[in-house]
Amino acid sequence: MKLARIGEEGAEKPCIYQDGTYYDVSSRFIDFNESFFQQNGLAELAQLKPSDFPVISGRLGSCLARPSKIVCVGLNYADHAKETGAEIPKEPILFFKSTTALSGPNDDIIIPKNSTKTDWEVELAIVIGKKASYVSEADAYDYVAGYCLHNDLSEREYQLERGGNWSKGKGCDSFAPLGPYLATKEEIKDVHALNMWLDVNGKRFQTSNTNQLIFNVPQVVSYISQFMTLLPGDVISTGTPHGVGLGFNPPIYLKPGDVVTLGMDGLGEQKQLAKAYQG
Repeated sequence: MKLARIGEEGAEKPCIYQDGTYYDVSSRFIDFNESFFQQNGLAELAQLKPSDFPVISGRLGSCLARPSKIVCVGLNYADHAKETGAEIPKEPILFFKSTTALSGPNDDIIIPKNSTKTDWEVELAIVIGKKASYVSEADAYDYVAGYCLHNDLSEREYQLERGGNWSKGKGCDSFAPLGPYLATKEEIKDVHALNMWLDVNGKRFQTSNTNQLIFNVPQVVSYISQFMTLLPGDVISTGTPHGVGLGFNPPIYLKPGDVVTLGMDGLGEQKQLAKAYQG
């Protein structure tokens, strides 16, 4: 199944996406949120016939309602670590992205106030399906609901030059577009064989495949669950490959009017217009 949400910000309705059409299932489910996953909503949803529900169109919101947390894995592709001058990590590097950064897949990127170093990162995101604590790698897939596309936008000055941890450069408003849909895990034949790409103004900057992950899906799910309880609907973003703006000499950063497009096998595409912050 493919799950999506359509509507104005704050008023999205849960939908099933099938064969190019979105079907509104809000008469059966309040939202794709923690309660939905916790109460076995995916199994109930799988029993429905999408065409029995009304067709809906409009703005695509995040494919999930706001989760309890968005956990990200940094430097999880060797070529990305190399381009940033960092060592290949021996254990996953973790940081949090604010849940208020959540946005729709085609919503505008809001360049933060006084920002000069807003950057892009195409990533595979994992969506947790049930409460996970001290999970083994062997059992990790049992806790995965599905996957979605994520542009892990980053303000590099805030992230790397302002002290403290990376979260300051990761949690700005609009910096976590998810979607266009959540593909449940049975939709993805091999999550470690997905091509990904990202363009800025029609120029290709990132091209890679999830087979290049340093720490794979069961490894990161298991690892993170050793340090915190993952709740249904939580998001794990697995890292980006080479080709981010920071990696060029001189670096290339987003400016108002730039258009970012990105995609991944089986997980659809996103398109975002960069705009300056308006107070």
